[in-house]
Amino acid sequence: MRGREPIVPQRRRRIPPQFSWVDHRLVREGHVQGRSASALALYLFLETVADAEGMSWYSDAALCRQLSWSAPQLQSARAELLQTELIAYRKPLYQVLDLSAVIAPAVPMPRRGGEALSVGDILKHMMGGAP
Repeated sequence: MRGREPIVPQRRRRIPPQFSWVDHRLVREGHVQGRSASALALYLFLETVADAEGMSWYSDAALCRQLSWSAPQLQSARAELLQTELIAYRKPLYQVLDLSAVIAPAVPMPRRGGEALSVGDILKHMMGGAP
């Protein structure tokens, strides 16, 4: 298929032998909307270093070194991720939480000239489709 070939074929991305990934629902379901760059950077770092259950044991000092942050910057980013329920934290343990249970930011419901929407249309919209 034209246009689908990699630009640098010898550098195709492959799933690494260690367990780490970023869930595409993070973007698709709107979890990145409204997040600060610092919160997203911390989330990406934690996703990258977490084990298969989302657990990471990086200390505050190590995180600040790795991200070139001050302690208040780390605390602010962590607080934002905790508030949005993207992570859990109990010093020194972080857990990147499953996105299935996170309520994505509210997406305005479309209107059809003021008429009521069916339950099916509302559910379709919630699942990412247009009514």
